Amino acid sequence: MTAKTVALFHSVLGVREGVLLAAERLRGAGHAVRVVDQYAGRVFDDYAEASEYAEGVGYPALMASALEAVADLPDGFVAMGFSNGGGMSTYVACHRPVERAVLCSGALPLEMIGLDRWPAGVPAQLHYTVDDPFQRPGSVASVMDSVSAAGAVSEYHQYPGAGHLFTDPSLPAEFDGAAAEVFWERVLGFVGR
Repeated sequence: MTAKTVALFHSVLGVREGVLLAAERLRGAGHAVRVVDQYAGRVFDDYAEASEYAEGVGYPALMASALEAVADLPDGFVAMGFSNGGGMSTYVACHRPVERAVLCSGALPLEMIGLDRWPAGVPAQLHYTVDDPFQRPGSVASVMDSVSAAGAVSEYHQYPGAGHLFTDPSLPAEFDGAAAEVFWERVLGFVGR
C-alpha cells in the first residue's frame, strides 16, 4: 500500500459523523486526509432542508469552493466524496490532476456539472446500495462510460438495502455495518494501489 493524500467531500448533510469516521479510517490506513467542509460547520439531519440550503448557496459556488479547498494540495491526490460530495469529487478530478476518484452514493453524469470529459487515465470507484432512493437512472453507467472513454478503469460496487449514506452510523435508518465493512475493504484497497 502506498500512502496518499485524500480530499474528502461531505454529503449534502454536511460533515456528519460518517465523514469524520471515514477520515479516521483513511488515516488509520496511513493516508493524509483533508476533510473539506463546504458548510463551515453546519450539519443537517433532513435531506430536504439540506438540499434547500445547498441550492441557496448554489452548486456553481459549491464547486468553486471545492476547487479552492484543494488548491494547495500537490497534484496526484485522491478525490473522494459522499453523495453530493461525489459530484464535488468529480468536478475536482476534472479540474486538477488527481490520481483516482472514489464516488460514494454520488455519481453524476458529467454534463450535469458542466463537464464534457473525464480526465485521461484517472480510475474511479463507485459505490451504491441496490435501492438507493437518490440514485439517478443511468448515472452510474454514464460515469463509467466517461471513465472508460478516458482510457481508465472504473469499478462499480453495489450493496444490499436502500441506505443512501449506508456507511454513516449516525444515520441508523440508513447505516449497514456489514456493508460498510465490505465498502471499506474495497475503498482502502483502491486508494492504496
